[in-house]
Amino acid sequence: MPSLQKVLHFLGGCLLAALEVGLMGFGMSDSWAVSKLECASQGSDGLNSTDLYNGTADISLGLFSLVVSRDSCPSFGATNTYATFQKLVAIGGPPLILHSLVVSILVVSLITSAGTIFITFYNSVSNPYQTHLGPSGVYTCSACSVIFAFLALVLFLVNVFATNMWQDIVLNEVKVNLRNVTVSMRLGFYLLIPSLVMSSLAIVVIVLYQHVAYTHQKEQQRPTEDAPKEIMMY
Repeated sequence: MPSLQKVLHFLGGCLLAALEVGLMGFGMSDSWAVSKLECASQGSDGLNSTDLYNGTADISLGLFSLVVSRDSCPSFGATNTYATFQKLVAIGGPPLILHSLVVSILVVSLITSAGTIFITFYNSVSNPYQTHLGPSGVYTCSACSVIFAFLALVLFLVNVFATNMWQDIVLNEVKVNLRNVTVSMRLGFYLLIPSLVMSSLAIVVIVLYQHVAYTHQKEQQRPTEDAPKEIMMY
């Protein structure tokens, strides 16, 4: 049976990994970014007259759902909800590729986090050590989860700020002139940050356990010169 110290450390790592999966899973189901664009009917002199841009388009983007709300853009209001991939497939190009990469990478990150949960829980009730089901397995799974999740954050930021995704989404519905695109991040995006922290802390907890276990082992293997002379005589 594992020692109480090992049980507590690995259960702590298991709890942290479970919290990471919960935060990431909830975040993936929520909105990640919203954008607001000013619009005017095509054919108007939008470059010379700011009064003609009296309409707006608001877009709420999640990993799997997309809401487009148009107010006087071009003439009447309308709110439409789509599956994100449905709209991005219609657009094509970099937005679709980057979004597909983000979702795929996050799925891999979730799988590796689930691996961390399994390994830490298994170690809390059994006694494998120095194997792929020991601390090295935790380090590998947690590190992969952190790397993949961070890469997903970067790719998502590139998609929303460095491509014409927002304009293409609106233009896929109506032909209008667009300007002044503003973008702000939402809860789903920010929840990925504490999930990264949780995965990193899972690594720290196991590192601390290994340090304590190594110190204890060294104390039990003190050199014979530290032993009393009476013992050495025998």
